[in-house]
Amino acid sequence: MSKKVLIVSFHSPLSTLSIGSLRVRGLAKYLPEYNWEPVVLTVISPGEPDSRLRVIQTPYPGDVKSNIKQKLGLNPETPAGEQVTFLKKIYTKEDFIFLVKFATLIRKALTEILEYPDGQKRWYPLALDKGIKLLSSESFDAIISSSPPPTCHLIARDLKRKFKIPWVADLRDLWTQNHHFTGFSPIRRTIGRQLELKTLSLADALVTVSDPLAQKLRTLHKLKPVYTITNGFDPDEVKEKPITKEFSITYTGNIFTGRQNPEPLFRALSELIAENQIKRECVKIRFYAGWDYCSYCYHWVEKDIRKYNLEGVVSLYPKVPREIALDKQRESQILLLLNWTDPKERGIYTGKLFEYLAAKRPILAIGGPRSVVTELLEETRAGVHPLNYEELKKVLLEFYNEYKTYGYVPYKGNEEKISKYSHREMARRFADVLNTVTER
Repeated sequence: MSKKVLIVSFHSPLSTLSIGSLRVRGLAKYLPEYNWEPVVLTVISPGEPDSRLRVIQTPYPGDVKSNIKQKLGLNPETPAGEQVTFLKKIYTKEDFIFLVKFATLIRKALTEILEYPDGQKRWYPLALDKGIKLLSSESFDAIISSSPPPTCHLIARDLKRKFKIPWVADLRDLWTQNHHFTGFSPIRRTIGRQLELKTLSLADALVTVSDPLAQKLRTLHKLKPVYTITNGFDPDEVKEKPITKEFSITYTGNIFTGRQNPEPLFRALSELIAENQIKRECVKIRFYAGWDYCSYCYHWVEKDIRKYNLEGVVSLYPKVPREIALDKQRESQILLLLNWTDPKERGIYTGKLFEYLAAKRPILAIGGPRSVVTELLEETRAGVHPLNYEELKKVLLEFYNEYKTYGYVPYKGNEEKISKYSHREMARRFADVLNTVTER
């Protein structure tokens, strides 16, 4: 007989815009195979209805920053700095610089106060009210809350208190142990840490996405069972497509300046072309990225393209709908994965990695130290992560020589190992955790 679980997630499973949405969608889709009936409590968001999923949507009054901008008469969708450039005409350069610095300090202070515990906290009362009505009218056996944002855990905590239902807290990113949290003041960090400890003390189990992150959670929540359940790919998205005739290397998704860097690839390719080891006309590097998300990133990458004389070899396309992006991945000879360059991110899988596993094309990961990504690629044989420049250059030439020999780059992934990273397997492992906490 099936049991019922309420999944509290700010990121809607009807959307495909974030890794949070895809994780929850995979859970909602495949948990029924393991005798768990999921109901997702989320915000109203764009996305096609799916008759296979039961989704309860609540209004969302907007994040804190957007609300403040609206009250100030500013466009909530545009950075505030871009809307006050007229001040340059009023103040001298020195006064304007002082004003910007002063405004930055004020904004940071207000952010720490008004966005506690996070910028999505205005969803809390609406979601809690809907959750109480839902649990009052139907019988549920467990709750899962998935963060970020941490507000999801506050909602689940209060539902657990009221209805005495086992609760599993899923942390896709860590809460106060996330290294980005160090950007807050000592007082804000202390208050935030106390809130995490007090909130998660009521959870029956904690889940996160990698072993290094799980180990961090164990050091903070010493008495709690902590499980590692990685993100994954939807096996229904594994489809074959004819591969391009060119030696194509494809990247899809956003690029974050200072955190990801394609320059080593450009340098290696430029040198191999200059050494006549790779024919320029055979190569096509394609970026389908959200340049509108970061216009500076576009100019930064474009500058490197010119620096290495790769005009006509590297093409920068706008971001495309997810289904088209998946097709571009499937048809590519090589898939480019830009790792986080910060060593503190070595316990983080990018969501893009799992999409790439579904595409069944060789993955070339560049940037950053040895990490969980390196280990996954070695385990599955789905790709490689060169750890220095000379190794990158060697790997790139090996891929190209295979392309010249066979007309394509052979895919060598181990299907049995890769299947461990599917949404179906992810749901099975969540079901095991749910069974454990409900049988105590």
